[in-house]
Amino acid sequence: MLRALVKSLVTPLALVLASGASAQAPAADADLAAKVLGLVPKLEQEVARGMKMFDVPGVAVGIVADDRLVYAKGFGARVKDGSEPPDPATVFQIGSTTKAFLATTMAITAEMGKFTWDQRIETLAPDFRLQDPWVTREMRMFDIIAQRSGLPPYANDGLTALGYDADALIGSLRGVTPASSFRSTFTYTNITHLVAGRIVARLRGEPDWTAVVRKDIVAPLGMADTSFTAEAIASAPNHAIGSRYTPSGSVEVPFDPSFPYLLGPAGNMNSTVEDAARWLRLQIGDGMFEGRRIVPAAQLAITRTPRIGINATTAYAMGWVISSTPNGRIVWHNGGTVGFGAHIGFLPDRGLGVIVLSNQDNQGFPDALAMGIYDAVLGNPTVDHFAPAAVRAKAGYEDEAKTYQRRPDAAPPPPLAAFAGGYASPILGEADVAVDGESLVVTVARTGARLRLTPFDGPAFTVRLIAEGRFAPIVRMSGDTPTGFAQFEVGAAGTVARLNWIYNETQSYGFQRK
Repeated sequence: MLRALVKSLVTPLALVLASGASAQAPAADADLAAKVLGLVPKLEQEVARGMKMFDVPGVAVGIVADDRLVYAKGFGARVKDGSEPPDPATVFQIGSTTKAFLATTMAITAEMGKFTWDQRIETLAPDFRLQDPWVTREMRMFDIIAQRSGLPPYANDGLTALGYDADALIGSLRGVTPASSFRSTFTYTNITHLVAGRIVARLRGEPDWTAVVRKDIVAPLGMADTSFTAEAIASAPNHAIGSRYTPSGSVEVPFDPSFPYLLGPAGNMNSTVEDAARWLRLQIGDGMFEGRRIVPAAQLAITRTPRIGINATTAYAMGWVISSTPNGRIVWHNGGTVGFGAHIGFLPDRGLGVIVLSNQDNQGFPDALAMGIYDAVLGNPTVDHFAPAAVRAKAGYEDEAKTYQRRPDAAPPPPLAAFAGGYASPILGEADVAVDGESLVVTVARTGARLRLTPFDGPAFTVRLIAEGRFAPIVRMSGDTPTGFAQFEVGAAGTVARLNWIYNETQSYGFQRK
């Protein structure tokens, strides 16, 4: 359930480079726009095929070439089972493609002399702490959004669904056990971007990062329909409504301020194909837009410098993924919120950009469609990017369901009254466990969120957020799948000493009995 909220950069990284062996890169096209238009019939067939495979309600696609939006079209519906189609001005959540905007505001701020890229984070954010003092001390500005912190993937993102605010999210990193050594492994996080956004805002004398990006990018580029809140997208006259994937068909989901908006520059932007095209023209132009210098080219290049390898042909920079294909590089990022999937990227050596905005969580459709476009323009071998992504999506959904399927021979729980009482976690704070019929309910004191623990096998329970009050829309967003397991530790004397919430394979939360 809550886990669906935290998957921002999704598994389709695996599909990026299935294109075959290397070949000599062809020369730049004399008339790129004409080439793009020649691809349209096949492109639109692929859109229809991919939408059917994933049951995507609607998508808007844009292609930038020759410093203009040469193709822009909407398909399907703005809402599941609706009749109004999206168009190039329809507003979608764009999720983690926001991270490249953060990187660019950092580049502008660095050019102003407000910080240096090798400056330690603790000198700019004295309250920033990780569990390892050495990593805290050595984390630099070129590390903070480079996805090489060593933290577990999506560390503590799920706390947004439990009602924790941005201060609590940042503070919670102090209690997170590293999953790998610093700067050694690609591990995708979002809360680190909250830290970076706050640093930029403070250095610029602005109330928050949103004010900075409006001033630096949104306003200068004329991105008139771009916004940053759940309220803004819901009130836009022309907006899409999100849906989440299931193998039996997508399900409409509501907007909620908790996700992705609470994560700020990690993924809080809403935008359109038309606005995103302006953004890509800036990037393709190495910081120039309509004859004006918006970002110094040298600083922008720093944000695209690979920082950590993802696989043999793909690396992460700062807010961008850098991929090598048989016939050229792709600079891109995807976005995945609970109800929307996005892909924004470009071919720096060809001057071509691709935008795919959809109203379904990113199970691979936006990336597969975009990769097919890049392959066609670059002359790479033809690959079906949709089919393996669809197989992964279905298998992932079914595997998660099997994980929580209780065995017929499962042991009954011990008497539930033995587990009742007060507990405390260094990350989540105090919590109260009470018996509620044949289950237990954990009340998180700091936020009021309540979690139902349902017997699974002996002292192990499944965990679900209870759909009540401000948490009801969050449950509607993410569905009723459990979020990990809770297990009680019983000491030799038979008394309960600890509650462990095993959130996923890399992260758990411990509560000591008070």
